[in-house]
Amino acid sequence: MTALTLGSTAGRRTLAASIVGSGAVFLEGTVVNVALPAIARDLGLTLEGVQWVVNAYLLALGALTLLGGALGDRYGRRRVFSAGAVAFAGATVGCALAPGSAALLGLRFLQGAAGAMLVPNSLAMLESSFSEAERATAIGRWAGWSAVSTAIGPLMGGWLVDAASWRWVFAAIAPVALAAVWLALGATAPGATAAASAPGGPGARSSRRHIDYVGAALIVAGLGALTAGLIEGPRGGFGRPVIVALLVLGVALLVVFGVVEHRSTSPLVPTSLFRSRAFTGANAATVLIYAALGGVILLLVLQLQGNVGYSALQSGAALLPVNVLMLALSPLAGRVARREGARGPMSVGALVAAVGMVLFSRVGPDAVYVRDVLPAAVVFGLGLSSLVAPLTSAVLAAAPDDDAGVASGVNNAAARLAGLISAAALPAAAGMGGLETLSGERLTQGFARAMWICAALCVVGAAVTWLTVNYRRPC
Repeated sequence: MTALTLGSTAGRRTLAASIVGSGAVFLEGTVVNVALPAIARDLGLTLEGVQWVVNAYLLALGALTLLGGALGDRYGRRRVFSAGAVAFAGATVGCALAPGSAALLGLRFLQGAAGAMLVPNSLAMLESSFSEAERATAIGRWAGWSAVSTAIGPLMGGWLVDAASWRWVFAAIAPVALAAVWLALGATAPGATAAASAPGGPGARSSRRHIDYVGAALIVAGLGALTAGLIEGPRGGFGRPVIVALLVLGVALLVVFGVVEHRSTSPLVPTSLFRSRAFTGANAATVLIYAALGGVILLLVLQLQGNVGYSALQSGAALLPVNVLMLALSPLAGRVARREGARGPMSVGALVAAVGMVLFSRVGPDAVYVRDVLPAAVVFGLGLSSLVAPLTSAVLAAAPDDDAGVASGVNNAAARLAGLISAAALPAAAGMGGLETLSGERLTQGFARAMWICAALCVVGAAVTWLTVNYRRPC
């Protein structure tokens, strides 16, 4: 079968569709963060309510990404990608029109479910469509632009909040998702692209393969119960019967999920994938590093607006150096990982990012941007630029081509679920649980502790990477 090249029209459109589609999902994951204070004021939310605005989205996105990857392997990656993008656009418009907090949280969950169809198939399209020689470059560009969309979210959200309303933070994303559909459906080409889009083609599972919907329901319910317990526990204490019941129920459902997956003939996650030390290690590192990344993005914006006095736009612009560095350096990091192996760039990048997080801990009420925020953002951006593309390449290189969709789904699920647990547990771990207002000395002290916790997670992630990921990519 003929593989696509980056110089061909179909190759460029496939890459653009992948970047724009996954970018819409990642953008929505962070663009909301800068609008959280405005949403809280408008809808009367405390810190727990703010956590749910973030986690309703991450719960569905993380838990259902595995299902999205399996659906793409069965029904065609381009087809499921396009359906997910259309559904994502619709749910996003619904969020913009939500009359209250309950409706907003429900629509955020639907947003995440649609994103779970879109993200794993965006990456799997690249893995199955491009030649071996150009795949690493394509993935590097995808990682760079996807990371930029994640980081640019606060800037875009801040401008929209200050210029109009937090509702435009949602409405503005819908056209981006629809543009991804137009790009994907227009990238018609013979050979690998067409095959990758069709059920039963190369890189796709048999159309007769059973989809494990029971497993998907179990993991959503289990993670939902755990998240509820972690968010609501600090207010009245983790010893309350209802909190204990939620935590026990969550753990029990996840154990049942593991048993069901082990016995299933068509599990969401083939256990054979985890026989690879590199695959297991790269995903473990993903959980640690993305938990730290999610904590920084969530809490830094709250600290800048609540205690430093930044406007929504100023707090979003504070991370602009990260965007520039990710865009400039991620493709280079992808090529280095392909030539020398992912272990070095990932390990060094995680350690550099940890230093940036320690520097962020100094951001307090008297912070000066050039002295306190900018150096931390630059160091943080250098670290992310070094590790994101190699991490993605390491995961896909450790999985067979026929499991590209599932491998992508596992890694994206690991990243989103890391953000979910971080948003649920980090405020409590840093002493901010039950916070009534998004400002004050308690927020500042908790923010500093949280940044040190995030840095420690990155250091552990670097160690896991060094011990498990292959030095050189297998041929």
